[in-house]
Amino acid sequence: GALDELLMEAETRQWSYRQCLQRVLSYELKKREEKQFARRYKRAAFPELKTLDEFRVDEQPSLGQRQLQQLRELMWLEQHYNLLFLGPPGVGKTHLAIGLGVEALNQGYSVSFVTMDQLLHLLKTQEISRNAQLRVNRIIRSDLVILDDLMFMALDRQEAHLFFQLINKLYGQASIILTSNKGPEDWGELLGDPAVTTAILDRILHRSEVIHLTGDSYRLKHRQTIFGNF
Repeated sequence: GALDELLMEAETRQWSYRQCLQRVLSYELKKREEKQFARRYKRAAFPELKTLDEFRVDEQPSLGQRQLQQLRELMWLEQHYNLLFLGPPGVGKTHLAIGLGVEALNQGYSVSFVTMDQLLHLLKTQEISRNAQLRVNRIIRSDLVILDDLMFMALDRQEAHLFFQLINKLYGQASIILTSNKGPEDWGELLGDPAVTTAILDRILHRSEVIHLTGDSYRLKHRQTIFGNF
């Protein structure tokens, strides 16, 4: 294995005991960090791996390279700021959210990714499902929670209250990244209850950065065709 190769290299190069010990310790530390990252990545439950390096800033007129770098530095996460990525389908909202989530994992933060419909199912079944309860608890304990496709559909009264309770628990304790094709001004009609809507908006928008992503759908622009180019 890699450790055997390291010991052979030590013999070939005639390292001192001190040099050999330092290399072995750094190797073991690297292995442990890789295992911890793999565990955190699995718990994050990303639907797919997306990185910020793959994000096409040149195709996103409303987000520059400098802004992307600022987001990447994660100062907003340290200060419990929320990010709202708003815009039509296909402009890169989820890609950007996952990319920042992976960046946070790389820097040792715990992350949870969940779509709005998954979240509502978890919240409604946590009293009867051990798995749902564990997942909700993991979400609440995360440093960063990514809520994808927020307000994709209207919520009933029970769902709106459960959602508020979760946001209330996360408020001030974690950062939230929300992706949505509807702006906060439209959430009222989907949440139904004006008081709950106001309470949710207060907590989400209190410390937040709202980023409107525009442009053509990346998926449509770069779609693969079965017909090829003739």
